[in-house]
Amino acid sequence: MSIELHAFDTPNGRKISVALEEMALPYTVRIVDIRKGQQREPEFLTISPNGKIPAIVDHDGPHGRPVSIFESGAILIYLGEKTGKFWPPTSRRAYRCWNG
Repeated sequence: MSIELHAFDTPNGRKISVALEEMALPYTVRIVDIRKGQQREPEFLTISPNGKIPAIVDHDGPHGRPVSIFESGAILIYLGEKTGKFWPPTSRRAYRCWNG
């Protein structure tokens, strides 16, 4: 099942779509038009409680259960850990990624 990417045409939204492409994960895009205030609609707030984009819903999350992730940094870490791509396998190495 594909990952749902909830985003608008912003740099943070684009970086998630680039990561999904590079990690070869199937995904669909759901446009959240922030000019129309769609990020404040109840349906979207169940995915991203802070009402910010981007957000993802992975229907094949941990233990096969759906999970929603919001904030681009958290999404990138989640996707890296899920795929083993672009993210080190141990926390000691992960600190190097965080500190450049």
